[in-house]
Amino acid sequence: MELETLRIFVKVAELASFTRAGEQLGLSKARISQSVRALEDELGSTLLSRTTRAVRPTPDGEHLLARATRLLVEADEVSSMFQAARALRGRVRIDLPAIFARDVIIPRLPEFLVAHPQLEVLISTTDRRVDVVREGFDCVLRIGALGDSALIARRLGVLPMVNCASPAYLKKHGTPTDIADLDGHIVVHYSLALAGDPPTFEYIEKGRRIDKPMRSIVTVNSADAYLAACVAGLGIIQVPRSGKSALFADGKLAEILPEHTAEPMPVSLLHAHGRSVPKRVRALMTWLAETLEPHLRAQ
Repeated sequence: MELETLRIFVKVAELASFTRAGEQLGLSKARISQSVRALEDELGSTLLSRTTRAVRPTPDGEHLLARATRLLVEADEVSSMFQAARALRGRVRIDLPAIFARDVIIPRLPEFLVAHPQLEVLISTTDRRVDVVREGFDCVLRIGALGDSALIARRLGVLPMVNCASPAYLKKHGTPTDIADLDGHIVVHYSLALAGDPPTFEYIEKGRRIDKPMRSIVTVNSADAYLAACVAGLGIIQVPRSGKSALFADGKLAEILPEHTAEPMPVSLLHAHGRSVPKRVRALMTWLAETLEPHLRAQ
């Protein structure tokens, strides 16, 4: 029984898919299927239940999965003892909020890859919350409250918020100086589903979060569109202050209601590797934390 065959079996079981396992490991679906079939023949047992909708471990497969996962971790630890001086290799698959990826991470990525030239970084940028395990991500950067109890989270800090509007919007609607003034204003509504949740203006009063119902004439489902709609004069937005200085300096945005900002947004790195994080993943997570540090406030 070869370690590589066990790795293939574990990846298929974790992702519940021969196709996604092949994509993760850089192997064809046929090669993945052949390896699993050979392992089943060698052990004389069906390890995976295959249907048109899903791939799931059988009882024997569940037993092997637990043992194989521990064995692979131990094998990686033994290997690392003798390869400490060798360069990191392989792929690291990450998911980042689009604006952070564009403005902060990707511009600095060349320096990381110069230090680790044999690594390949696969970057997903989306505002939706990806399924870390099912979609095979090594780590994800999350902004906002966490809801993934099965994942390991590392809190990096928080993003202070700012209320913004364009000069054109303020010229047309006036500049609010108090919460009561918002009754005559509109917001750009951010909604991933483009439906369901009503538009609000969030602020903190006496330590308590308050969501003031608002009117909106445009709803968007991406951070880029949210910012662009504000610059276009379509309403007030509430965004992280980081990265907005150029827009303020160029006169494209103006700050309003500085005493009534939303609660700072937590920023976290999440992964599903447990206590056995591969060295290549740990190296990238450390670099991400260091790169983001100047943009965050201590929690």
